[in-house]
Amino acid sequence: MVMMGVDAQNSAELPRLVVNILVDQLRTDYMEAFSPLYGEDGLKRLMAEARYYTDAQQPFHRADRASAAATLATGAPPSAHGIPAMSWLSRETLRPVFCVDDARYKGLETSERTSPHRLLTTTLTDELEQATAKKTIVYSIAPEREMAVLMAGHLADGAFWLSDQTGSWCSTSYYADALPLWATSGERIDPLSSRIRKIVYESVYEGALQDFHYFQSLSDVAQKDFKHKFEGDRRYRQLKNCVLVNEEVNRFVDYCLQGSYLGRDRVPDILNVGFYAGNFDHRAVTEAPSELQDAYVRLDRSLAHLMASVEKVVGKGRALFVVASTGYADTDDGGPRLAQLPTGTFSMQRASMLLNMYLAAIFGQAQYVEASFDNQIYLDHKLIEQRQLRLADVLSRSEEFLAQMAGVRQVYTSQSLLLSSWEPRVARIRAGWNAVSSGDLLVEVNPGWTVVCENNTDYIHPGEAYLSFPLFFLGPDVQAQRITTPVTTAAVAPTLARCLRIRAPNGSREAPLVLQ
Repeated sequence: MVMMGVDAQNSAELPRLVVNILVDQLRTDYMEAFSPLYGEDGLKRLMAEARYYTDAQQPFHRADRASAAATLATGAPPSAHGIPAMSWLSRETLRPVFCVDDARYKGLETSERTSPHRLLTTTLTDELEQATAKKTIVYSIAPEREMAVLMAGHLADGAFWLSDQTGSWCSTSYYADALPLWATSGERIDPLSSRIRKIVYESVYEGALQDFHYFQSLSDVAQKDFKHKFEGDRRYRQLKNCVLVNEEVNRFVDYCLQGSYLGRDRVPDILNVGFYAGNFDHRAVTEAPSELQDAYVRLDRSLAHLMASVEKVVGKGRALFVVASTGYADTDDGGPRLAQLPTGTFSMQRASMLLNMYLAAIFGQAQYVEASFDNQIYLDHKLIEQRQLRLADVLSRSEEFLAQMAGVRQVYTSQSLLLSSWEPRVARIRAGWNAVSSGDLLVEVNPGWTVVCENNTDYIHPGEAYLSFPLFFLGPDVQAQRITTPVTTAAVAPTLARCLRIRAPNGSREAPLVLQ
């Protein structure tokens, strides 16, 4: 028997660069449906050469950009990492809190003050920085502030996003006192502010591609051409809510790859990238189906460009690419609805007012309900304690009252989420609830109902239709295979930790995926 030496057993080289790509609203069904429109070097390459999980899921209920980015980075659900949504209500001030706001750190090229201090666990990048004594390089580049910062984690070298006000790439002094030279040089060469009024978003289809229509439509909306310009005070905000923003991200990534030392030595580095795959300005798919097809075509080209740029710098076979999705789709919400369909409006402000009147009738006159935010109601714990009431009794009475309101499907209390059995649906809701930042009562309305919130974040409950999204791993020692077994994005961080031979983030509990 021939015995392998230690050197031979450990000869597999670590990836020079891990490229962690999070695509906002990427879906498996749309991605595969539009495949005739793709080139060979983007999504088709991933589907053919990568470890392709067709049925990825978030491990919690009601994901958004912030909670999804935090889960991808930490391998933990919001109940552990502390970011249940982009915003929530502060119990101390009763005012909305944005997930990465931090007045202690000034903005670089922006007035926004930012840090990841509300992220309660370590990220993959944190663990790599610790394992290498900060000899690794970690950058995070995304259109949106929360995506860039939460993927970067606590110890990264920089997180960069596009300013809503100026269109410039900006950052926070939390990571460094100034933007790196490669970033400022790139901005001086060709800033977005000098190009924005000339940018036009219209169909990229050519020739026979114009005849491809996936969506069924009873009108001619699918056949209509579209053209969007970026003007007025919201021009940068609109660009960030458009697939063209991926080209701006790639432009900045190219500056980073050319001007930094990413992937240049044997110490693995990490580049986090955020892309967008939704409709222009979050329009419903029923209103703009041809735009969504176009978005996937452009996303395909952006992914091809990014992978080619990385491999040109670090060499083919030396980068490990991961492509995941935020796991929700706002294109399913809104749009015209036929009058006969079941629907309704549920006002959180009215529900809170009636609930307080009910509690006052039972327990005595007082303001038991402090506020409502999103679909959650916050009670005054200090008042309940001063009146020597049992919180469990107040919650139980509140649950019974709210459950009788028109349009309410289910009410969850903080105690029921903590103490109930691990039924799969309740487990997902519990995983997305955080004891520090979430409310005492969560109101779930019937599918199709509109929740009208006091904080003006109205949304339509889309129901329980199953939504799957893809997860790709492409790189050295990764075996190409299409896998239909469901997986969660919480497995990404521990999987990459194993590939990098470091400890998994301290809040992750998922087992690593097998890539060979």
